[in-house]
Amino acid sequence: MNYQLNIDWQDFMARHWQKSPVIIKGGFTHFIDPITPDELAGLAMENEVDSRLVSHQDGRWDVSHGPFDSYDHLGETNWSLLVQAVHHWHEPSAALMRPFRHLPDWRIDDLMISFSVPGGGVGPHLDQYDVFIIQGTGRRRWRVGAQVPMKQHCPHPDLLQVDPFEAIIDEALSPGDILYIPPAFPHEGYSLENSMSFSVGFRAPSARELVSGFADYVLTRELGSRRYSDPDILPRPHPAEILPQEVDQLQQMMLALVQDKESFHRWFGEFVSQSRHELDLAPPEPPYQPGEIYELLQQGESLRRLGGLRVLCLDGLCYVNGEALETRHQNALSALARHYTLDSALLGDALDDPAFLAKLAEFINSGYWYFAD
Repeated sequence: MNYQLNIDWQDFMARHWQKSPVIIKGGFTHFIDPITPDELAGLAMENEVDSRLVSHQDGRWDVSHGPFDSYDHLGETNWSLLVQAVHHWHEPSAALMRPFRHLPDWRIDDLMISFSVPGGGVGPHLDQYDVFIIQGTGRRRWRVGAQVPMKQHCPHPDLLQVDPFEAIIDEALSPGDILYIPPAFPHEGYSLENSMSFSVGFRAPSARELVSGFADYVLTRELGSRRYSDPDILPRPHPAEILPQEVDQLQQMMLALVQDKESFHRWFGEFVSQSRHELDLAPPEPPYQPGEIYELLQQGESLRRLGGLRVLCLDGLCYVNGEALETRHQNALSALARHYTLDSALLGDALDDPAFLAKLAEFINSGYWYFAD
């Protein structure tokens, strides 16, 4: 399905992106859910899929995590089923991500889909990332507050909420409407009837995540082996004293690692191209040989990218799920990153390069791309 998004991106970026929440009425015209509630419930029964049930009964919140064996214990009100990264597992749902590629691919994270019965929701809360919430079947009321400091609390160990807030947006969304919420704006939504919601979330790594990820890279690559030295060590009033210039030198040793542009870029490409959720990998059996791939593409077959696979470009390299691909065929690298479906025309003369073809075969045999037929 080809979803056409009715947004004036230039106006949206200037007025709302990371600035203020907004409802885009009729963001999708004649919107049709790409997945049914039954299909969503089926996904939540799979071990690899990240899902949860959130309910609110008699003032008490409860959260349970999938996979689920049955839903027979649920009533007709006050619960929601939420499934993360549905675009990894359900190809028609992945089409919902593509209209948002006006924003950089590296910032887009995942598609979370929820099914809620009347009164279902997760309570008032904050997110630390941008999100577009697309209303599917049914209606859901949303309240959004101003971006002010708010204390968070846990009514359940797996649920973080905020206290009630004064709304700057209070409206019921109908199918095709979109609510955009920047980071740290409190919000809550609850279903007015059986309804589906589709949330396109954006990745916003914290400094802690970046430091941790880069430290792992430094250790794995055995970088930063230079040791502290002080041939001109200074006397001090007391041997227990650490001089400020000594701390400065230690800090500069650490900063030198981050400021090594080549290493930092290489790490970031690997880091940000890795998915935070499992991929629906199905390696072909038997594996393809490079020559077979060449012949199939020349015969007009096309390759389709696996849902959720992150393919990004930086400094002339292409990063595929944490792995760098380096080749002189820049047009082919661009095609791998830009297009969800590949054919011989897009890959061009790169297919005549045995090294490129061997790497393409490795990706196909890992399940990252597959022949559409």
